[in-house]
Amino acid sequence: MVQLIKESPSSYDAILLDIDNGPEGLTRKENDWLYTTAGIAAAQAALRPDGVLAYWSAGQDPAFTERLKRAGLSVEPITVRAHRPGKGAKHVIWLAW
Repeated sequence: MVQLIKESPSSYDAILLDIDNGPEGLTRKENDWLYTTAGIAAAQAALRPDGVLAYWSAGQDPAFTERLKRAGLSVEPITVRAHRPGKGAKHVIWLAW
């Protein structure tokens, strides 16, 4: 995934990342890069104009929301339930454009 993002400028209408448990990279340390300022910038550069980034996370992370905003993105963190109707753990999907 990282390589595709780095080598694909203005190529995608949407990039949907469900790579790890969230910005803290609990599963694989090498996933952390996708949530850094450099990773966000690379994902943003891989988008076409008016493209959308979506990051899934097991929980809230206000620092990540701010990192997306500092990258110049409009951000909407959306809380969703793991199961319907309204059951299961709460997760977060950040939509950024």
